[in-house]
Amino acid sequence: MKLHITNETSKLRAVVLGTAQSNGPIPTLEEAYDPKSQEHIKAGTYPKEEDMINEMEAVAAVLKKYQVQVFRPKIIEDYNQIFTRDIAFVIGDKFIKSNILPDRDQEIDAIEHVLKKIDPAKIITLPEEAHIEGGDVMPMGDYIFVGTYKGKDYKDFITARTNWQAVEALEKAFPDKKVVSFSLKKSNSIAKDNALHLDCCFQPVGRNKAILYKGGFLIEEEYEWLVNFFGKENIYEITRDEMYHMNSNIFSISEEVVISEKGFTRLNSWLREQGITVEEVPYAEISKQEGLLRCSTLPLIRD
Repeated sequence: MKLHITNETSKLRAVVLGTAQSNGPIPTLEEAYDPKSQEHIKAGTYPKEEDMINEMEAVAAVLKKYQVQVFRPKIIEDYNQIFTRDIAFVIGDKFIKSNILPDRDQEIDAIEHVLKKIDPAKIITLPEEAHIEGGDVMPMGDYIFVGTYKGKDYKDFITARTNWQAVEALEKAFPDKKVVSFSLKKSNSIAKDNALHLDCCFQPVGRNKAILYKGGFLIEEEYEWLVNFFGKENIYEITRDEMYHMNSNIFSISEEVVISEKGFTRLNSWLREQGITVEEVPYAEISKQEGLLRCSTLPLIRD
């Protein structure tokens, strides 16, 4: 398999879509990785496996409709394998394994059948001290955008997933790219104040547009850099509540087609106004784990 990913919106050819099969029991508060999951555990509204399976199969059906080759992880009993974006990402023709939370180490093993199709020389393992998850990484042509948290209290935040060492590791691995990092707001306890990954507060869409949430960025100048990069007229600003519901975490099949949650009425109307076809799916249950459509997908090949 010849990997090829240079941006977020070119026509998708092959992708790994996570699975909710055998997702395991409801985690305890101590086992939850993020404040939104904790909220739903406390409220007794944590998503049911059956509902999450149905939501993911709706996405699989849309991908099939657009002739995308879809790989799925092998099932690990009682194990959350929904968010494949966290475990790895592709830049150019390289497959980069993430250094993620230790509790999630088995997830990469479940896509071994995919890795076997890739030239081993193209698979990169970053240094152990470089913590990174795919939700924080966005290839953008000559650029690589990276969400990070650089505070000295990094270790205190289970929600801080990509560190400064990872940004430096990407600069070394891709010397021909300009790596631009963005410091994100983190909270272990308040989901509406937590940008878990860069794709929780920003995502390119269409040809030159972007979805953006100013409140997800720690440094205003870095937010402004993105506004200038795309042009203010091409930015769709989401609210704090829309960020909480993961409005920036939709997924592009091409510049002309996106998969979006059916409840995102304001966003979906705007997308259609831009001439983009919106394939609506139910995904509100999975969003309770602070992840949505981009989080559930690991693109391998785009045109």
